[in-house]
Amino acid sequence: MEQISEVKPASPSEPLLAKNKDVRADIIRPRGVVRIEPVRENKSKLKLAAEWVQEQLWDRPHSCWQDYLTLLVLTLVMWLLLVILFGDQVTPSGDMFRMLVLILCAAVAAPLTALLRLPPLLGMLIAGIILRTVGFYHVSGIYLTIVTNLRQTAMTVILIKAGLGLDPATLIKLSLVVVRLGMCPCTIEAITIALIAVFLLGWPWLWALVLGFLLCAISPAVVVPTLLDLKERGYGEDKGIPTLVLAACSLDDITAISMFSLFLGMIFSTGDLTHQILQGPTDILVGLVSGILWGIVSGSLPHRDDDLAVWKRSAMVGIGGLCAILGAPKAGFPSAGPLACVTIAFVASVCWKTQGPMSNKTQVADVFSILWRILEPMLYAFIGAEIDLTILDLHTVTWGAAVITGALLVRLVVCWVVLLGAGLNWKEIFFVGLAWLPKATVQAALAPLPLTMVQAQNPVPASDLDMASQILTVAVLSILITSPLGAIGTTIGGPRLLKQSGMAST
Repeated sequence: MEQISEVKPASPSEPLLAKNKDVRADIIRPRGVVRIEPVRENKSKLKLAAEWVQEQLWDRPHSCWQDYLTLLVLTLVMWLLLVILFGDQVTPSGDMFRMLVLILCAAVAAPLTALLRLPPLLGMLIAGIILRTVGFYHVSGIYLTIVTNLRQTAMTVILIKAGLGLDPATLIKLSLVVVRLGMCPCTIEAITIALIAVFLLGWPWLWALVLGFLLCAISPAVVVPTLLDLKERGYGEDKGIPTLVLAACSLDDITAISMFSLFLGMIFSTGDLTHQILQGPTDILVGLVSGILWGIVSGSLPHRDDDLAVWKRSAMVGIGGLCAILGAPKAGFPSAGPLACVTIAFVASVCWKTQGPMSNKTQVADVFSILWRILEPMLYAFIGAEIDLTILDLHTVTWGAAVITGALLVRLVVCWVVLLGAGLNWKEIFFVGLAWLPKATVQAALAPLPLTMVQAQNPVPASDLDMASQILTVAVLSILITSPLGAIGTTIGGPRLLKQSGMAST
């Protein structure tokens, strides 16, 4: 309610006095001036508190507390629904409950880590590591399969985002550099690790090469999101640095996984040696051909004027990529999936661009950006939960840290050499070297494999068991050292080392 007070004139030497005590009496106003004053109310502390809560939660355009409250309410409602559907499996003693708590902790840890100006993925990884180490998180049976499939689904989404983010002109221009960057640092790093293991630790050559090619693979889960974020803000776009690193990422992993499988197979004599040697090139060929074919299909269907074109295109690319990731290992091509996934998205995006833009429609990249926001906590939390700190012992940690540090220095030098002549200055080359450091997904997936194969033997060779256990320990250590180092280096170093283009990528 508002009150209107008319101020009457007084003598020139005296201030005007208003009859209403709410009107200031020390200001002289001319005749006829009307002042509008709100009537003061004596508000209780409870009402003031309620108004403050309303201002913090709803009156602001966007509040982080709204996000947290929404997340909490949705989590509780989803948990109630799952209790209704699955009963005891979702109670605090069930595996599904542990999975939900892990994902929720990762989702909460991400913004808290961002407040410290650190990459959010670091908080998600730490959440998974802590819950695994304290003994809270452990799943078995069908839930192991569910966790694996969720992690693979998240990887599919981020690889599709990488494929959609590739620039065709830059990729053609830098094709030879992509091949050099994708194969040389990986191979030289693996050989360096193998030489150290053979001559300083006394390992057999085959086991040393298994260790080397396990540790040399970079992690798309760490590299790709950071590069895409920098690309969207225009950093390094003038020289195609995001496209260069994103394209070489898949080739690096294919090289590492193929050689790891080759030498591990030679140790346990599984399959024909010729087939194992040809496995790497075969996987590259299968990944490229299958990716190109399905990319053309996804880029041609449906018509761009279809009202649901974006959603149908997203489904075509997403389901095709997921089939490649999940199906390639079952078809006998263990490392073809990631390359096929990136190729599908890249070829499809090229086809869509040739058809012309779609007006007033959400782009396919936006759909996968939303999916990534949902799946991101799952991917990093599950990767973190694969790391068991209880297996670390001082002796292995000591020599493992020395080996990893030496190999990373060699990798940086090789990156520098292969990028000479690519038109990059020293800051940009150093950034690519930082982006080429993180280990996570490949190591978390493959590190337990040698130990599992040794334990399946009868009798179990003691020396092989010891080396397989040390491989697992060093792989865990490599994730702990390189993931934070690479994530922090690229996130903080990107804006400082790369030049920002006039227009950010959209």
